[in-house]
Amino acid sequence: MNGFLEYAPGDSFLHRLNPVVKLLCALAFAIACFLSHNVLFLGAMLAVGLVLSVSAGMLRQTTGLVKAVFGFSLILALIQVLTVSQGARIVSLPWGYVGSEGIRAAFTTVLRLEAAAIPLFLVFYVTKISDLTNAFVKMLRIPYKYAFTFSSTVHFIPVFLNDMKGIMEAQTARGVEFDRKGIVGKVRLVVPLCVPLLVQSVRKTNSAAIAAEVRGFNLRTRASGFKEYPIAVADIAVVVAVAVMVVASAAL
Repeated sequence: MNGFLEYAPGDSFLHRLNPVVKLLCALAFAIACFLSHNVLFLGAMLAVGLVLSVSAGMLRQTTGLVKAVFGFSLILALIQVLTVSQGARIVSLPWGYVGSEGIRAAFTTVLRLEAAAIPLFLVFYVTKISDLTNAFVKMLRIPYKYAFTFSSTVHFIPVFLNDMKGIMEAQTARGVEFDRKGIVGKVRLVVPLCVPLLVQSVRKTNSAAIAAEVRGFNLRTRASGFKEYPIAVADIAVVVAVAVMVVASAAL
């Protein structure tokens, strides 16, 4: 079972696409979501993201992402409902009223964030970080140290989460109750765990730096990588489809 942002091997259509095409198209997909204010269009974009996740076998990971983004987007939606006093009056407030336009804006925000997040996260589940780094160096001629910094950041996210989980399990075995109700109580229990997590993070970062230096990190160039990343017909088709989405989002 794969964790957060960990590559899941497969042979789906998304797995076979060029790494650079996947990331750039996911970014363009997200831009299209933020350009459009049409609820039907955003709903269609969300449906496309869910279909892509099913085709790649990432429905479980996508479901967890949707739940997390939904909780965050609800906060923004609530702010819009309480501050956008436009449209038909629904509920009166001391500083204004809850209007139909505020509710519509809140619903649009939730759809937009959900639709934009899915493709961006799918990229890391269906692409090896090493392939993504090497493809950026080979195709876009980005200096290797910058690409390595990006890939290391993404790589350490699930590592730190797994470390935090292990620390919490160790504390639970010692009698600490992390299932205590109340946000304040949970925060007071989790904050002290940041110290051992920080210590482990520094140790792993130092070990990674030493390993990279021993392997000749400073000598790495664009020609060092032996693997090539050609653009296939499927990649061109995906780029055209996403470009159409961006143009349609600007028009709607």
